[in-house]
Amino acid sequence: MNAPAAESTRPVGVFVGLATLDVIHRVSAAPAPNQKITSSAQFVAAGGPAANAAVTFAALGGTAVLVTALGDDPVAALVKADLTAFGVRVIDAAEGSTRSVPVSAVTVIESTGDRSVVSADAVNSDAEPPADLESVVAGADVVLVDGHHPLIACAAAEHAAARVTTLVVDAGRWKPVMSELIPHVTDMVCSADFRAPGTSDTTTTAAALVASGVRTVVTTHGGEPVEWWSDGSSGSVDVEPVAVVDTLGAGDAFHGAYAYYSTQSGSLAERIDRSAHVAALRCSVIGPREWLREISADTLHYPRTRKRQR
Repeated sequence: MNAPAAESTRPVGVFVGLATLDVIHRVSAAPAPNQKITSSAQFVAAGGPAANAAVTFAALGGTAVLVTALGDDPVAALVKADLTAFGVRVIDAAEGSTRSVPVSAVTVIESTGDRSVVSADAVNSDAEPPADLESVVAGADVVLVDGHHPLIACAAAEHAAARVTTLVVDAGRWKPVMSELIPHVTDMVCSADFRAPGTSDTTTTAAALVASGVRTVVTTHGGEPVEWWSDGSSGSVDVEPVAVVDTLGAGDAFHGAYAYYSTQSGSLAERIDRSAHVAALRCSVIGPREWLREISADTLHYPRTRKRQR
């Protein structure tokens, strides 16, 4: 892993959203109904879009702060311990209370790296923003929200907009809070499955977001080129081919890297290219944390940029 930068030179990223406990099994095939199978490997780690993005941001050399709602619970303690071990400061808006912590049951197919996830989430969470959220956001170079814990997400978005801080939205799927976040968003990083209401594909979704005032829209397509729309231009960036063994959290890794590289010099295409390189690295290593050991200085300064302008 890359040597840590001096604290004063590290970019600060504030990540707002879901933290879960992931219980992960690698299997040769998904179990049939009523079937019991034995996994070839198992892992337990903190998960969730914002949490995984924060871990990636920290691994790249940033100072990562996760604002979430876990409460006082043995499962919450496991989540916090794992995140702390990987350099993420956790601000728990539910500290002092008890709530159900989402636990994700994950299977990863050995032959393809494809993952399946069953989990609770926090789309309808009633967790209130922590009292110090404004000051936390004030210290950020970039803020990312994933649409979970909507009251906290909206407050963070408003604080970021007030300070003209880059606000990235992890748009894996449309969530009710998105309509409240969009007026404040600078960068919307979408999955290929994300659809704004009334749209039918990635192009019409991007057009609708841009028309709503989003400055930059980026859409990932797994191993296919990443599309982007920004400031009246559009294009795509190729994704390097890798031997895929584990796709769990690959999108989250892209988002965390995108947040990190948004604090660095370089064009949008270079930011996307470097983020795609980090996501590809994630897919090439088995396990939720083992890939972080492969991040090094050449990841931070990865030079290749292949852009198709249109």
